[in-house]
Amino acid sequence: MSGESPLSMMRSAPPRLRKRPAKGRRSRLWLYVALVAILIVLAIGLSWGWYLAASIADRALAGWVDREAKLGRVYACGSQSIGGFPFRIVTRCEKAAATFNSNHPPFDLTATDVTFSAALYRPTLLHGDITGPVTLANPGQPPIFVANWSRAQLDLLGLPSDPEGISVSLTQPRLDRVAGPGSGMIFQADSADVDGRIIQGSARSNPVIEATAHFTAALAPSFHPLLAAPLQADIDAVMRGFKDFSPKPWPVLFREMQASGGDIAIKSFRIERSDAIVVGAGTLTVNEHGKLDGVLNVAVAGIENIVPLLGIDQLIGQGIDKLTGGSGSPDEGLNALDRLLPGLSGVVRDQTNANLIDNIKKMGQPTEIDKKPAIALPLRVADGIIYLGIIPVGVVPALF
Repeated sequence: MSGESPLSMMRSAPPRLRKRPAKGRRSRLWLYVALVAILIVLAIGLSWGWYLAASIADRALAGWVDREAKLGRVYACGSQSIGGFPFRIVTRCEKAAATFNSNHPPFDLTATDVTFSAALYRPTLLHGDITGPVTLANPGQPPIFVANWSRAQLDLLGLPSDPEGISVSLTQPRLDRVAGPGSGMIFQADSADVDGRIIQGSARSNPVIEATAHFTAALAPSFHPLLAAPLQADIDAVMRGFKDFSPKPWPVLFREMQASGGDIAIKSFRIERSDAIVVGAGTLTVNEHGKLDGVLNVAVAGIENIVPLLGIDQLIGQGIDKLTGGSGSPDEGLNALDRLLPGLSGVVRDQTNANLIDNIKKMGQPTEIDKKPAIALPLRVADGIIYLGIIPVGVVPALF
């Protein structure tokens, strides 16, 4: 320190201060290098994870296709691609086609585009989007039916060897017959959603399946007059008695249900039109002929608007035609009444419906639906025929 003035000591300080920024720059450089290294490791890990998840999703989709093939439903693509990196796995099938050999007669389906995707963190939940229109035709023939929608989604949960659930969601679906007799609209709705899932057991052992369906503004006039006006419908049912859920046709599954004494428990259903509401619940079984038996406890608001649509006049006309030696044509029978006395068929129809409405009200119990007066009564199902009292009002096809 001797020989140095305070002034010279102050002048020597700046060189030492100028060395500190160099150390800071080296620290920041190591920080940048570390960050780049971490990003590289993350990118490698993400890529490895994506390819691993993609292989799992691809195997799951291939397994579902193979499961369908065992059921006689064979799928094919005009071209196929995979993408979606880094956070999703997306498989696209353009010019998709399917052959349903299990049906009699067999038929072919074609679709514009089918895309399946899965999240990186859950590759066994496959989400499908189907681009319409979808056509249905006899093999090698022009289309008979055309289905279209604004959006169609399909979700498959679980592995093909151990499926857990499936759901279908359609926005503005429409089905048209474009060839043959009865051409025109067959079905349309604002939305249609169907969901099925295993709630007890497993696909390999004694599965209990819950199925739900929801329709809004649905129309199907060619099936029944009740479906000729827009309606909302909800149903929740549980099916018990299946041995397993390995690839097999539904008739085989229902045979297993019948053999094991299983049943279809309808937890609830609701059908609502602008002029009537029907709600109910009950349990149905399958008899040895594959037809349904059981009782549904229902309540009906607006019964006077439902009865005229049940076709009681058609049954009367059929009986009259048989009595006059005809083949049992309902229209011919009613025409026979009008030939006896013009307008007689209308009087018989109105009087029959009025009497039936009065008898139903006497047979049932008063109740309410949404604060509207209603009638509660049993709806009997015997050998697939649905009875309201002693009047048959519908038929359910055999399940096997």
